[in-house]
Amino acid sequence: MAQYKLCLPAMGESVNEATVTQWLKNEGDSIAPDEAVVEVATDKVDTEVPSEISGVLIKKLVQDNEVVAVGSPMAIIETDEQIDQDEPDATDETPDVEQPPLAVEEAAALMSQAEEVVSIPQISNSNGDSYYSPLVKSIAKQEGVSEVELSRIVGSGKSGRVTKKDILLYIEKRAFNKPVAPVSSPMPTSFSGPTKITEMSRMEQLIADHMHKSLQTSAHVQSFIEVDVTALWDWRESFKQAFMQKQGEKLTFTPIFMMLTAQALGDFPMLNASVEGHKIIQKKNINLGMATALPDGNLIVPVIKDADQLSLIGFAKKVNDLAQRARKGNLSPDDVQNGTYTVTNIGMFDSLMGTPIINQPQVGILALGAIRKVPAVVETDQGDFIGIRRKMIISHSYDHRIINGAMGGLFIKKMKELIENWDTSQTI
Repeated sequence: MAQYKLCLPAMGESVNEATVTQWLKNEGDSIAPDEAVVEVATDKVDTEVPSEISGVLIKKLVQDNEVVAVGSPMAIIETDEQIDQDEPDATDETPDVEQPPLAVEEAAALMSQAEEVVSIPQISNSNGDSYYSPLVKSIAKQEGVSEVELSRIVGSGKSGRVTKKDILLYIEKRAFNKPVAPVSSPMPTSFSGPTKITEMSRMEQLIADHMHKSLQTSAHVQSFIEVDVTALWDWRESFKQAFMQKQGEKLTFTPIFMMLTAQALGDFPMLNASVEGHKIIQKKNINLGMATALPDGNLIVPVIKDADQLSLIGFAKKVNDLAQRARKGNLSPDDVQNGTYTVTNIGMFDSLMGTPIINQPQVGILALGAIRKVPAVVETDQGDFIGIRRKMIISHSYDHRIINGAMGGLFIKKMKELIENWDTSQTI
């Protein structure tokens, strides 16, 4: 009999650990190939960890609510199958899994993380189960859902556990009714005179650290360009109803601009790259990240894989699907990793332009400003005149370590040309 170590798989870029939320199998239970063994959660997604082999779970190496690093063993499965893992198989006795000695700095960091986990206040529910997943707790805190309210939510998860769907549905329904005043503060707070101090959620901490690291890593430079989208606007207006009836999807500007971005990146492969030390790594696949606002005000960046291979219809379906699942908290780890370039639509908040921070390890990010009706000079064969046009500003942040001003500017000039020369004779 061989012994197989079930390890925590990669959970996406910038995600190094996850919290065990619930074991789906107990010691002694049989496991089939691809069967889920344990549920884990990060501040981005909840997911299940399946077993690659069949066998019997003989030992759990971590417990509920324990934080596990990516690649660390979580359980030992005894199997008749031939396995090929880096570590040698154990004997018939279940071994005590020994971790290699840690450097002083690494040990201190782990101790700090452990103290942080212990100090996080737990939200208890009425049936005595004192554990909610980190995502559920984060959403509850951000939306002001009190412990009393949370305990009243009927969970649809195993053993009645409250899932992301449950709490988001509760918040959606609550919005149509008079909000219930929270019995206790939704987040740890303290007051000093007129000042209110609130602890960041774990997701806010991760975002803050990621953004700060990006500014320290990349030499950020910005370029801006104004684009006339009148023809494209009129074309979309004439086709959006037919598109909805035929495809069952909304035709927004986002999939159009994402498709054109993928086309432009084909002409500027250096922008579809990353930097490691003094090495430039150009990516063959164009995987577009799509910055998406979450109900709690945070952002997540699902990724459209092989974007240059999609039609406009394919883009519309993919954009709508990822946006809906992101806001419901139903993204998988694969949905948020391996992006090569990012697009953010700041215009949805009526912002004219911005200076977005590069999503590491990428080297560029495009911000789409609000589309406005403005008076503009229109050049014709009969002379110039003032007309009403629909215009927007595109902002481009890029890493000046490898992208010079000419390339950064030419890229958004290409975007301008693609948008303003949109083929208005095409049909869907």
